[in-house]
Amino acid sequence: MRRRDFIKVIVGAAATWPLPARTQQATLPTIGFLSSRSGDESAAHEKAFLLGLKETGGYVDGENVHIAFRWAEGQNNRLPALAADLVERRVGVIAAAGGGPSINAAKAATATIPIVFTFGGDPVKAGFVASFNEPGANVTGVSWFGSNLAAKNLELLLQVVPGAAVVALLLNPNNPEIALQPLEFEQAARKLNRQFDILNASSESQIASSFAALVERHVGALVVGSDPFLFSRRQQIVALAARHAIPVIHPYRESVCRGRADELRKQRR
Repeated sequence: MRRRDFIKVIVGAAATWPLPARTQQATLPTIGFLSSRSGDESAAHEKAFLLGLKETGGYVDGENVHIAFRWAEGQNNRLPALAADLVERRVGVIAAAGGGPSINAAKAATATIPIVFTFGGDPVKAGFVASFNEPGANVTGVSWFGSNLAAKNLELLLQVVPGAAVVALLLNPNNPEIALQPLEFEQAARKLNRQFDILNASSESQIASSFAALVERHVGALVVGSDPFLFSRRQQIVALAARHAIPVIHPYRESVCRGRADELRKQRR
């Protein structure tokens, strides 16, 4: 998925809006942005979103449109209230990011306001849209199928650490989007003649215990599944992987950057 594809759909949903001059219209049209993540960890995404709106549709926050960001800070139980708030504000379109919980909350809040999502899995199987060609209802979006890449990520990781005899996959069992990941990972591990393990973690303590299990089982390479919660705990995962010297492949660039930043800080000491 490209950032521009997502932005084009947002701009298309807002295409009927006039571009109001600041002196002519006091109340600007509003785009709602709903995410399960925090604003701090999504700063780069927020910047790209604003830049894409400006480049693609000429929309500038505070000038001819208002962007109402709503962050759940990793607490998915907050999403329904945040989505309801956006509906109450009568936003023209809702951009739902940060995984399935955000999309579900937006769908539950409105059947009329256009919803544009980004998603890492299959939006048809997840029930967000009726089909790829005809999404139906008020929901559409883009997917990069990141949740289906566990097997490919294992292949890439073993090119870096070919001597890893035991491999593992870390998943959040509370994420319904991961249904195919364990099976695909198992098939890939068997094909590559590797012993494998699948570990589940849906809390900070479970992540810590998972790494203890990795060490105990002499795992030589770890694949982290695509998941909003695991992404929010990337600092913990990166730190544990470094402490136990376990090679890891992550689904998101931010995790790699986190690890690189930590390494540079150590070198300066």
